[in-house]
Amino acid sequence: MSLLTPDLGLLFWMLLSFLIVFGALAKFGFPIITGMVDRRREHINEALRAADEARAKLEGVEQEAQRIMEEATRRSTDIVATAVSDGQRIVASAHEKAEADSAARMEAARRQIEIEKEKALGQMRSTVAMLSVDIAEKVMRTRLESDAEEGALISRLLDEAEAQNQKPQ
Repeated sequence: MSLLTPDLGLLFWMLLSFLIVFGALAKFGFPIITGMVDRRREHINEALRAADEARAKLEGVEQEAQRIMEEATRRSTDIVATAVSDGQRIVASAHEKAEADSAARMEAARRQIEIEKEKALGQMRSTVAMLSVDIAEKVMRTRLESDAEEGALISRLLDEAEAQNQKPQ
């Protein structure tokens, strides 16, 4: 028996194990993951809508500033100079405030998205780890036909664990 040419029994049990893990993931893991992705997508859409609203408010403020400037030009020369400087100051202040508000909302949305992403990854890792431990436990409970097979299985599992621990993270 060679590691490069496994026999049909080993292939059968590997396929059966894979199908069990895939079935468990399809029933329990994938709906959770897709639900988290959908919630995250909705959160992103809400953040984009808020950014669009902030941009619309900014456009409204700019239009208001333009109206103020046009009204000021119809007044006398002295009032024009005063109104123009006031209008420009209002526009700059509103523009800065709207940009700061928009930037703060976008940053908050990015942070929330990152938090949700980390939560989703953590839950996914936890679920996969639990399933792996359960499958390993069930495989280890099966009685092998000879002591040699048990020794070979233990050696192989130790080698795999050691190789996995030596991989750079």
